Amino acid sequence: MSDIEPGSDQWLAQIKEEIIDPDRAIIDPHHHLWKKRFNRDYLLPELWADAGSGHNVGKTVFMECRAFYRRDGAEHLKSVGETEFIAKLAAESRADTENKARISGIVAHCDLTLGGDSTELLLEALEQHRSAGDGLLRGIRHSAARDRRPEDLLIVSAAPPYLHGKESFRKGLRIIADQGLTYDTWHYHHQNLDFLDLARAVPECTMILDHFGTPLGVGIYKHCADEIFGEWKQEIAEIARCPNVYAKLGGLAMPDNGFGWHLQDSPPSSDEFIKAQQKYYMHAIECFGPERCMFESNFPVDRLSINYHVLFNAYKKMVADFSEPEKHAMFYGTAEKVYSLQD
Repeated sequence: MSDIEPGSDQWLAQIKEEIIDPDRAIIDPHHHLWKKRFNRDYLLPELWADAGSGHNVGKTVFMECRAFYRRDGAEHLKSVGETEFIAKLAAESRADTENKARISGIVAHCDLTLGGDSTELLLEALEQHRSAGDGLLRGIRHSAARDRRPEDLLIVSAAPPYLHGKESFRKGLRIIADQGLTYDTWHYHHQNLDFLDLARAVPECTMILDHFGTPLGVGIYKHCADEIFGEWKQEIAEIARCPNVYAKLGGLAMPDNGFGWHLQDSPPSSDEFIKAQQKYYMHAIECFGPERCMFESNFPVDRLSINYHVLFNAYKKMVADFSEPEKHAMFYGTAEKVYSLQD
């Protein structure tokens, strides 16, 4: 094993590729910003370094990650601190004159179960997020990810059991749908059927499936890849039948997905990435159609495994034979439509 730390700038710099189709307009609809996680900060300079590494990334959407919360005050309003902080960074990104990526949308966190007996608290939280977001609030993510062996995972979510099935949660979804906000879901592969039931139960809400439903590949799932993929294929096909659901294509390079790149001496090339993961991408595109798919980076989490410019090279190679309108949808148009990112 190399002495170079996986995920570090030095480790990632070992793989450099010529940029494919460098003029193609891209919206990155899923990235995080934070301080002191995975041994580093990831703020505007780091985002710009990655998004500006060769591809034409003009806009991004920040995805909640439980960073910058308020330390004091009412519990249901603490997450507003994250929206406040990101809105300031977004203003900086929009003020930049060097054509760097602009944070054009924010997906915040709210406890949607407040839609049950505490509707007024949910409405208050949404109002404050909207005010703090300075016109950038586009949606809500309340993670449902829960696994019976969290000790095996690097990135752990402590969602309550069967969150998607709680009527209080579904009432919360109906409230955000009524306010024109989207819902991003993060859950694991064994929760796909729970999400399917949710999507059918609340068809008025536009929902975005993050990270292919996160097929796990570590711990008790380490030697079950073929079985999980077979079940996943069927479940994705059923989810895609729900017209209110859109798919984010990405987020499969997290260590918990089990591909093990973060343990190697060097990160994968775009061709190595494609060889390992193309079947997931092609199946999702076949089921949802390009008009309901959007490529995501999920940085800096996937940065633990792969370089930004290499990742988007892989995406471009995978869909090289698609039509120009289909490519535009997956790299730009779907995200622009779903998150209302029109200038």
